[in-house]
Amino acid sequence: MELPIKPETLKGKVVVITGAGGVICGAMSKAIAACGAKVAILDRLLDKAEAVAEEIKKDGGIAKGYQNNVLDREDLKKVHAEINADFGPIDILINGAGGNSPKATTTQEYYAEKEKEEDISFFDLKQEGVEFVFDLNFLGTFLPCQEFAKDMLGRKGCSILNVSSMNAFTPLTKIPAYSAAKSSVSNFTKWLAVHFSKVGIRVNAIAPGFLVTAQNKALLFNEDGTPTARTEKILAATPMERFGGPEELLGATLFLIDERCASFITGVVLPIDGGFSSYAGV
Repeated sequence: MELPIKPETLKGKVVVITGAGGVICGAMSKAIAACGAKVAILDRLLDKAEAVAEEIKKDGGIAKGYQNNVLDREDLKKVHAEINADFGPIDILINGAGGNSPKATTTQEYYAEKEKEEDISFFDLKQEGVEFVFDLNFLGTFLPCQEFAKDMLGRKGCSILNVSSMNAFTPLTKIPAYSAAKSSVSNFTKWLAVHFSKVGIRVNAIAPGFLVTAQNKALLFNEDGTPTARTEKILAATPMERFGGPEELLGATLFLIDERCASFITGVVLPIDGGFSSYAGV
């Protein structure tokens, strides 16, 4: 695997990555393993976690897949014990679990009277849908930090990397719960960076812009592969005029978890969005 940088400080480190069965965090897992780290691949679906781990092992890396629910404190304790038994104490945590839900998404950007029965307005959003999105993104970051950071206290070279979003800076239309939840992840990142500053744990976040994933593909492209109207608006508001790729998150990820390169960096939320969060439209 060709890497933008290959930090030697990651060799032998134990790295836990949640949501690692997906495309984005799967790519992170492979990159970190290629640097010599022992990677614990956590995902809600065991087959996805094991598939990523197998790819890493085929390339000569060290990894194991674990089934885990980031919203279940007891399950986190259980998998923590398993990782300690397999690899030893945890040095680095990457909180990649997250996502949106159709139950927390409006069909229109601006409020208007319904034209069709299936239209979903702000007033139609269900509490359970909003709670699901908020829990998955915020508590799904908060609880793993509570559990896995215990191993890091007072040890050198330990860090946490959260995955926020560029919509934490400016909320996107249609997805109020997701925008608010990712904003809370950014705020929590800064809070935790200060809280852990005296015990040697750095805490940072990356804020990816628009990447095409299994979750958002239907919103971005029509069935025939042509771009949707939303895609056209996104690209018009992105100075680099394209979507990003998972591999374009790797340089920032490796940099921020490298204790040598980023030893004095904590509390940072780094946008990786092709300029989207900087563009005012004029």
